[in-house]
Amino acid sequence: MAKKLDKKKAERKIKEALKILGALGLPRQQQNERLALTLLSLLNLKPADAWEVASDPLMGITPMMEFFAEHYGRQYAPNTRETVRRQTVHQFVQAGLIVPNPDKPSRPTNSPKAVYQIEPSALKLLREFGRPPWGRHLQEYLRTVETLKKLYARERDIRRIPVKLANDQEISLSPGGQNVLVKKIIQDFCPIFTPGGRVIYVGDTQKKWAYFDSHALRQLGVEIEEHGKMPDVVVHHVDKNWLVLIEAVTSHGPVNPKRRHELNKLFAESKAPIVYVTAFLDRRGMMKYLDDISWETEVWVADSPTHLIHFNGERFLGPYED
Repeated sequence: MAKKLDKKKAERKIKEALKILGALGLPRQQQNERLALTLLSLLNLKPADAWEVASDPLMGITPMMEFFAEHYGRQYAPNTRETVRRQTVHQFVQAGLIVPNPDKPSRPTNSPKAVYQIEPSALKLLREFGRPPWGRHLQEYLRTVETLKKLYARERDIRRIPVKLANDQEISLSPGGQNVLVKKIIQDFCPIFTPGGRVIYVGDTQKKWAYFDSHALRQLGVEIEEHGKMPDVVVHHVDKNWLVLIEAVTSHGPVNPKRRHELNKLFAESKAPIVYVTAFLDRRGMMKYLDDISWETEVWVADSPTHLIHFNGERFLGPYED
């Protein structure tokens, strides 16, 4: 049977967490109840617990949200999981307050297995909250936190995936998952199926985009404001004047009819006809989504890089008029 919630203690603990976030210098827009609850979950602190008993469990986003509900009576809908990840946990990572995937640093940040843990020196500091040494330890922590953030940023940079574009420009992608496939698209798919093509856009699981030639896209008649709606890779096949939109599928879906309609709408003003491609790492990954793939699109599998699978229509790797 669930323990009865003590609302007064829960409110007090949330207010204390908010006070800490302010003391740590987080921007005002990042001092809200959701961030306070996230911090408390990462410290495994329940309403009646003293700050000195804070711990450092490895926690994923869903367990955090379950902690909010069970111990603080704050029920968040399952579809807000991405909000917690992108608008809360991501800010904590940037602030050096928590460490992503300390058990497996190569795990991609958008993996369903992603976990987070409070940074050791931050844990040591937060255990002092409410006690006489808090003020002195806070000042010491604030003097060193920039060094810590640079250290963790440098470690993340070492693990990034280097990618060379056709124009010899180099970019780097976040490690793991989808970006491994994105690299294969640029280095294997493009030379074979869009030779001499111009890479216009490359998405990234952490930064949203790793490369964006907005001028080149504008020349084709397309203005893009919302990068979240972009496919993972956009290439202008210059010789044939095709705009090739490629979705890299590792955890998210392929170019299905709904996604094809979204992309068609997003690139409606393109002077170059559109080609839709879904890319997979291997055939096993493709089989999971076989029933979803839209007709009149192409499928490329990275472990058979010289072949394409064509889904119906009279053209092979070509645009269709809608």
